[in-house]
Amino acid sequence: MPNRKTQIRVIVTLGAALFIGVLLYSSMQQTKNEFEVCQTFKGAMHCATASGATAQEAIRSAQGIDCQMLANGRDENIVCLDTPPSSERQVK
Repeated sequence: MPNRKTQIRVIVTLGAALFIGVLLYSSMQQTKNEFEVCQTFKGAMHCATASGATAQEAIRSAQGIDCQMLANGRDENIVCLDTPPSSERQVK
């Protein structure tokens, strides 16, 4: 019969391996969809690429990047985010 320290070491090792596996799996799910989105605002255009668990999350994230680059201030950023993107293209 193995001693108690060996049993605890095996349990901790298995727990750590399981935890790392769950982290890797969830990380891969978060980058499942990748989109390039181009946003036009006040006559200027910017294109950005972003990843997300769903297509909507990836598109919204890329649009947020575009609007950060195109808008001046919070109010313009809100208006920009409410404007539909000029184009959306799935990259991955």
